[in-house]
Amino acid sequence: MDLESAISNNSIAQNKIGFCFQTGKDRVRKNIPRAFKWYLKSAITGCAEGQYNAGYCYEFGKGTNKNEIKAFEWYLESAENGYVMSQIHVGSCYEHGKGTNKNEIKAFKWYLKSAENGDVKSQSYVGYCYLKGYGIDKNEAKAFEWYLKSAENGDAMSQSNVGYCYDHGIGTDKDETKAIEWYTKSAIIGCAEGQYNLGYCYENGKGTDKNEIEAFKWYTKAAENGDSVAQNNLGDCYKYGKGTDKDEKKAFEWYLKSAGKGYKMGQNNLGYCYEHGLGLEKNENKATEWFTKAAKSGDAVAQNNLSKFKYGIKIAIKDLL
Repeated sequence: MDLESAISNNSIAQNKIGFCFQTGKDRVRKNIPRAFKWYLKSAITGCAEGQYNAGYCYEFGKGTNKNEIKAFEWYLESAENGYVMSQIHVGSCYEHGKGTNKNEIKAFKWYLKSAENGDVKSQSYVGYCYLKGYGIDKNEAKAFEWYLKSAENGDAMSQSNVGYCYDHGIGTDKDETKAIEWYTKSAIIGCAEGQYNLGYCYENGKGTDKNEIEAFKWYTKAAENGDSVAQNNLGDCYKYGKGTDKDEKKAFEWYLKSAGKGYKMGQNNLGYCYEHGLGLEKNENKATEWFTKAAKSGDAVAQNNLSKFKYGIKIAIKDLL
């Protein structure tokens, strides 16, 4: 019945057939080019979801040649027809200049439409726009308001951002107890940033009693999830025996991960490991290399380390940068 309806220009049925070919559902053999063909039919006959799917195929080259301009055109038509996912994509296209010229004001406009239609990620984006003054005048109170909407709707990154707002009094009164409550929500869901922030609170007694074991636990989770600052702090935990047994080899390993991601304190600490043989053999060339990287990134400690570091003679910072 769907195929008969599709042939009769039923745009919703055409979109459904495209989905069947895309996913191989309903005993249909998976065929991405045929999926694109049906999505495009659906788009042309006015289905907002079909227009989104056609845009997606053009953006990522699914079943057709990649074409960011056509992707943007279909996303825009779909967005103007009220399809929320397309509104997000149009905002992203304007933000990054994909298929159209960059335009911060238009990016914000479309993120706001999507946010007002209930999209959780867009609510977070709108919060960011207000926080940074991206496409709209900076307004910390509105940033907090939108982060809170997104957080209450379950977005883990927004939960961390709400915690940060309470932590630092951004757009709301400072409240370290509420900060740790939101960091905890975010951390439990698995957000690396929330896990790092929670670890930092436990390490420094912000909104809770100091607890190095809990700090180590959450730094570990954040570090394993790729947070470069947490990786550096976890290196510190192993270096000094904070919340765990001292282990210089593990300290080096985590400093190496942090440094590899470009975090300047991790780079400086890695240089220190090579200089002093912490967790591995001394290597003055490697020490200089990592101190230099950190110093170029603006790390004052690394700049000082460079100024003191010797290869028989003192090397001036200006000669290394």
